[in-house]
Amino acid sequence: MHAYLAPSTYIDFDHPAVAAQAATLADGLRGEPLALVKRCFEFVRDEIQHSADFMRNPVTCKASEVLQHKTGYCYAKSHLLAALLRANGIPTGLCYQRLSVGDKGAPYCLHGLNAVHLPEFGWYRVDARGNKPGVIAQFTPPHEALAFALQDPMERDLPEIWAEPLPLVIQALQAHDDVGAVLRNLPDVPLLAESKA
Repeated sequence: MHAYLAPSTYIDFDHPAVAAQAATLADGLRGEPLALVKRCFEFVRDEIQHSADFMRNPVTCKASEVLQHKTGYCYAKSHLLAALLRANGIPTGLCYQRLSVGDKGAPYCLHGLNAVHLPEFGWYRVDARGNKPGVIAQFTPPHEALAFALQDPMERDLPEIWAEPLPLVIQALQAHDDVGAVLRNLPDVPLLAESKA
């Protein structure tokens, strides 16, 4: 679990502002991990604006940048949630879905979310991208209430739980300094052909 508890370049809970926010969110919740995860999740979901929903610059990537500017794409918001939870000793990883950019069909893109290791339930996925009409993500363990359900044969819940962001996600966020440019160049991964054994 060490990798899911460690600070890093993008999950920088060793930054003073992130550490202070993590401590504030933990206030009064010592020994209550579920309540703490819920409080951190709802803070990132509700207090940090999704860049594309609000068309807010700057493009953020590091947890500390997301906290400073109060905005981020789903990927960046997942970096902040991981940082706040890891700072409080809760193992947290990064997950991705492959989703249609529109309602159905190409083009596709990755969507970033988190997996949190809960004492009672093991790994549990949460999606702090931010609610809006048609998107209602909640913290309701052991049942997942994610922002998006798969609707298309080419969409996927990617099974990996990563300790660090995928390089192509970092590249997409750092290659552009405008939220509209990121929106036009969202990262995607090709699907492997299914074996016909």
